[in-house]
Amino acid sequence: MRSRALYVVALAAALAAAALFLSLRPGEKPAESTGTTTPATATPEKVTLLGSGSTFVHPQLDAWAKEFMRRGPGVVIEYSPTGSGAGQEQFLAKLVDFACSDPPLPSGALAQAKRDPRGVIQLPLVIGSVVVIYNLPGLEGRLRLSGEVLAAIYLGEIEYWDDPRIASLNSDLRLPHERIVAVHRSDSSGTTQIFTEFLRKSSRGLWPPELVGKAVEWPVDKTGRGLGGKGNQGVADLVSRTPGSIGYVEYAYAALAKLPHALIENAEGRFVDASPETMTSALRGALAKLPPRPDDDFNEFWGGVIFAPGEDSYPITSFSFLLLYKSYPPSKAEAVRRFVEFIYTEGRGLMVEGYVPVPEELASYALRAVEIIGSG
Repeated sequence: MRSRALYVVALAAALAAAALFLSLRPGEKPAESTGTTTPATATPEKVTLLGSGSTFVHPQLDAWAKEFMRRGPGVVIEYSPTGSGAGQEQFLAKLVDFACSDPPLPSGALAQAKRDPRGVIQLPLVIGSVVVIYNLPGLEGRLRLSGEVLAAIYLGEIEYWDDPRIASLNSDLRLPHERIVAVHRSDSSGTTQIFTEFLRKSSRGLWPPELVGKAVEWPVDKTGRGLGGKGNQGVADLVSRTPGSIGYVEYAYAALAKLPHALIENAEGRFVDASPETMTSALRGALAKLPPRPDDDFNEFWGGVIFAPGEDSYPITSFSFLLLYKSYPPSKAEAVRRFVEFIYTEGRGLMVEGYVPVPEELASYALRAVEIIGSG
């Protein structure tokens, strides 16, 4: 039996050797064994794209990133909602792969970025709105507010909810004799820049230009009736737990917190709500000011949407911008292009409540700009 077993083993070895020999091309020698096993296919390397900036756009960007990663494993998107000011700073310092900012880069910062070998691209990312939330337990009906009244509240000039200037806009509401606590952002914020630019344009000279920006010295704080919250979420949280308060946040945060928001007087004197239709109406006039190149100055284009003309235009409408480099390390360039292409194609059908996708002409503009992104 032992000799028969040895015969079978020897025959199997001979057949294996013959098969290997027949698989070789003429003159080719068998490779020497290394003692290790090579996998059939190598595991592709994961690419991580780091971003930071706007809290205004965070709910929408988070939804896009999750869906993009689900559809195409291999790229990880990590976004920190640090505020537009910090996002711009980290982008200019090249600490992130992309940034989001509600206002575009200021002219001086844009010139700096254009001189850098990595270059800069700015793309309108999404249309959103800032809404004015309030916490007035027992109030029945919807509050109506104008830019002039809001400016007087944040200047500290209006102290009580039943002030005649508020009452004149809300004759059908029973307003309480309760002090107003005005909540604002404590960090450098694009939402604050949008809100203060709206106050400057709409308050008939009451809100001064020096109080427009991402971070301002709020006059109401000097009266002891001002509070600062970090990020849109921080403002929504403060208003939620402070009866008598008012604040400004991106629409999605008001919806999540289930806080009422006011109808706002627009440039035509009508009180309108934030909706896809009223935000789109505000956008129409600004499209004519779209810069021809994605590394041009977008400030005039951005400003044209806030307090825009039009009977149906919501007056605190704005864009958020995506900041990209023209040149990336080879491992990241393709991942950046794929993510941006996703946003401006399939992503336009995946909108979170409170946001509106950029119109077709802006999506085409962004997709052409993606072709500029290269490796270097």
